[in-house]
Amino acid sequence: MLGAAALLTVTLAACAPGGGDSGDKGGDAVNLKVWGWRQEDVAAYNKIFQIYEDANPGVTVEYVPYKNTEYDTILKTGLTDASGPDVAQLRSYGLLQPLVAASGLVPLDDQIKELGGFSKPVLDGARGESDGKVYGVPFALQTLHVIYNEKLFADHGITAPTTWADMIAAFEKLNSAKVIPLASTVTDTWMLPIQHEIFGATTYGGTDYLNKMITGGAKFTDAPWVKSVEAWKGTNKYWPPQSSGVSYADAQALFTSGRAAMFPGGIWELGVFEKANPGMKMGIFNVPPAPGAAVDKTLVPGYVDGSFGVSAKSPKREAALDLVRWMASAEFGRAYSTELRQISAVPNVQPEDKLLAQALRGYQENPSPYVTYAYFSGGSPTAWDLASAAFSDYLLGRRDAADAAGHIQRGVDQWFRPKN
Repeated sequence: MLGAAALLTVTLAACAPGGGDSGDKGGDAVNLKVWGWRQEDVAAYNKIFQIYEDANPGVTVEYVPYKNTEYDTILKTGLTDASGPDVAQLRSYGLLQPLVAASGLVPLDDQIKELGGFSKPVLDGARGESDGKVYGVPFALQTLHVIYNEKLFADHGITAPTTWADMIAAFEKLNSAKVIPLASTVTDTWMLPIQHEIFGATTYGGTDYLNKMITGGAKFTDAPWVKSVEAWKGTNKYWPPQSSGVSYADAQALFTSGRAAMFPGGIWELGVFEKANPGMKMGIFNVPPAPGAAVDKTLVPGYVDGSFGVSAKSPKREAALDLVRWMASAEFGRAYSTELRQISAVPNVQPEDKLLAQALRGYQENPSPYVTYAYFSGGSPTAWDLASAAFSDYLLGRRDAADAAGHIQRGVDQWFRPKN
């Protein structure tokens, strides 16, 4: 759950793999297995890795995906012996820490000099909290926005709002026209912290407030954070009818069917929505500062989605390191962005897709963190799990905003120690 990346051009010549298997069995053919959790991305990864194979005769790269909900357990076991992956798609932040603690990954700081071009906040998504070392090459930056249906906006004379008042006026106009303004979900609680960041980041103050939290100068229970939760919930009159029963899939369907004009979520939704409704034209905007917000600029929340690391048990370590080194290159970043319609985490890779480019530009100008996921997930219980449950209770009337914030803080206090 990320600041903006410091940009540095990484040329292909600077990071070209060494060729062959780089010391593994003296020139024999090498097959590298890359494990991941994206079963739907096999075709895209095959195209991406073909670029590497063409430049490295004798090396084949096989993307081996597992079911998303089972992957973490499978990977933890797979990293314990040589029959597991050579390269693994790694979760970010706190979810990475069990693999670091088990010594299942190769530290990359001294192995991949190209990591020097990535900013510290981006590398934080692949960093071991206990030793500060980097264990993966970050592959994607996810940004959080309000995605909107351009036709519905045009039909009702609405433009992307630049003030909170403009946004509420647009919601009211759509409501009056019997169009659902926001396709928000309640039952899939993992989406609740995302929705909160989209509507609440300016109220608590984004990165400035996070820095105070990390050093012990602020808490979830302080007024800025509590008010940010209230600001988010204040939009619920514009959510779908009977929103307490609306799932993530329901919310997606409301948006792609044209029944809802907007969907608050991650930039990754663009590809999903395009497949569901190829003819729909979309735009994105970021929520302007709410009344009483801590900042007077529009913030763009974002975070590192994951990274690619090398198994410490791989018998093909040097070849695996060469592949991961290539994943830090602009060539990989461009292919990743194009084939998967994602924002690459590789510095200086600009997306061809105009909405991705808009999202990245906004994030680089005014970045904001995904606080509960990225920076308070290194212990148990994680702030993200706590927030998902507490926000659900809040929306269902079982807690007020202060009690929801207290639930998060009490859980985090069990393990978090401020950094001096």
